[in-house]
Amino acid sequence: MGDAELLAAINPRIAAIPESGIVELANHGREIPDLIPLWIGEGDLPTPDFIGEAAMKALRKGQTFYTYQRGIPPLRRALGAYLSGLYGVEVSPERTIVTIGGMQAVMQTMQMLLGPDDEVVAPSPVWPNIGAAVDIVGGRVVDVPLSLGNAGWTLDLDRLFDAVGPRTKAFFINSPGNPTGWTMRREDQIAVRDFARQRGLWIVADEVYGRLVYGMDVAPSFLQVCEPDERLVVVNTFSKNWSMTGWRIGWLVGPEALGQVFENLVQYNTSGVPTFLQHGAVAALKEGGPYLEEMIARCHKGRDIVCDALAPLPNVRFARPDGSFYLYLAVDGETDSRALAYRLVDEARVGLAPGAAFGPDSEGFMRLCFGISHDKLEAAMARLVPALAG
Repeated sequence: MGDAELLAAINPRIAAIPESGIVELANHGREIPDLIPLWIGEGDLPTPDFIGEAAMKALRKGQTFYTYQRGIPPLRRALGAYLSGLYGVEVSPERTIVTIGGMQAVMQTMQMLLGPDDEVVAPSPVWPNIGAAVDIVGGRVVDVPLSLGNAGWTLDLDRLFDAVGPRTKAFFINSPGNPTGWTMRREDQIAVRDFARQRGLWIVADEVYGRLVYGMDVAPSFLQVCEPDERLVVVNTFSKNWSMTGWRIGWLVGPEALGQVFENLVQYNTSGVPTFLQHGAVAALKEGGPYLEEMIARCHKGRDIVCDALAPLPNVRFARPDGSFYLYLAVDGETDSRALAYRLVDEARVGLAPGAAFGPDSEGFMRLCFGISHDKLEAAMARLVPALAG
């Protein structure tokens, strides 16, 4: 049986899902000697020893069996305490669900909310995995473009609300945003909350980068403006704050009344998160404050390195990001971001993610991650600046 025949025999919606434009480029360039990869959303530091040791201790104690589908009680209690202290509002442990990374939290939320042809309204550009999750469950993303101007990235709330139609089930708000670093203001969160209440809509808030912010202690959270029993799901992960991308452990916060629904989705998708990994996550929450402060300072300096290097280029436009560890830059005269990304890999040996991966209005843009060592960033800028200057 040929490849075409096999593809024709599966769900056509799944067959039509494209390969990630970021992964495609990484697969092309990962074997190139001396390449500096800035395309993937992770730093270059390994997980801190105290987190790994906590997981190893649990592993040595035989914590290798099936476990609580919602997460082990010590981790859920630690999440409740961490979030309550961070945001100044009570977040009950009973509202938390531990997941296989933030991506599973997103996928399960879409499985819960969406039926065929239902819509999610989202400011864009946005992480491409969000659109893929919606596509997989048969829904559709309605993009509302952010604007890049003298005030940085901004969202027109009237355009956001006008995009709501009869099939809309939810807003998806990623703040601080990947790839732009745009961070929603508290007053705008309240406006979105009020509109969602009036229309009976859900808010799905991706707050993964809420601690990686500059000029503030923490980004505003929908947990601070919504009631515990509202139509709100907040997704997050241990990946970025504590260098745990490969651990695949995250969480969500939702209404306590939906705990059994989320437990069922965990059961039938993954049957839970390995127990010994969860003990490492407990250590991250309880002991990881100093490490996180170092990570924030490291990313802040990384942001300054790349912004200061690229700012003099007349053909490059960007807004210094308020949060995340990404810079999203426009290169004037470039209309094919994928081709530009391949050229930079092959000729400058620097890997950037093409804007085309982040939505229909992102051609001509590129994303770079500045969460790596400052020496590598300076070396990357020494190559990238002349390549973009032409």
